[in-house]
Amino acid sequence: MSAGVSTSGINWIALAMIDDTGKIIADAKKGLSESGVVLLDGDGEGATTANITNIEEAGTPQYANNKVKRTAHGTPTPQVAVTYLDLPYEIAMKCNGYELDATGGATLGDKPHLAMLICSDDFKGNKYFDGFANGEMIMPTRNHGTNNKNETDANAAFTYQSLTPIDDTVFVNSKGTQQPYKQWNSGATGFNAATMLKEVFGGYAGDDITKHGQVAKTASGSMGS
Repeated sequence: MSAGVSTSGINWIALAMIDDTGKIIADAKKGLSESGVVLLDGDGEGATTANITNIEEAGTPQYANNKVKRTAHGTPTPQVAVTYLDLPYEIAMKCNGYELDATGGATLGDKPHLAMLICSDDFKGNKYFDGFANGEMIMPTRNHGTNNKNETDANAAFTYQSLTPIDDTVFVNSKGTQQPYKQWNSGATGFNAATMLKEVFGGYAGDDITKHGQVAKTASGSMGS
């Protein structure tokens, strides 16, 4: 099966908190779940948009002898505008670095390291993955509007800013340079779901992610279908 670049829809977004050494926090209290990874697809939950920008910057021409001799390329700084139909309160607060207290309140503290993997479909029947092994998430705005004869909803909107992976062996190109972003296609030669998940999520073990008690396989390229 050949692989394509154009995609359709969002199957899911998976998130995990990473510690200062680049390892996944596999703890339901300190991290996002017992496995460390959370894939939200419950009743009324799920991602509606995930728009990635700044994957690459246009090069700057460099001139000599009245000719363009080479092009300088800056460091990529990808960021993702993510909107959720809903995101559980405690998970959202953890992802954004808010500290939960005994009263149900939350105040902003230190931003955690957050890994993100986005899954969509290409038009050839494969799964397409956009991965970030380290980054920070903010919730820049909250909008409220009155209900009238129509209901006024405000879905949760976040901005994810990618950072260089903490583990210096992750997302390294052939020249030994680390990058903040990596993509996969399940139809590409050599694709391995377990290797992808381990790299994105700081040593995560397994070739699948559990979502609300259901296991969605990646090895066959059908994860999150």
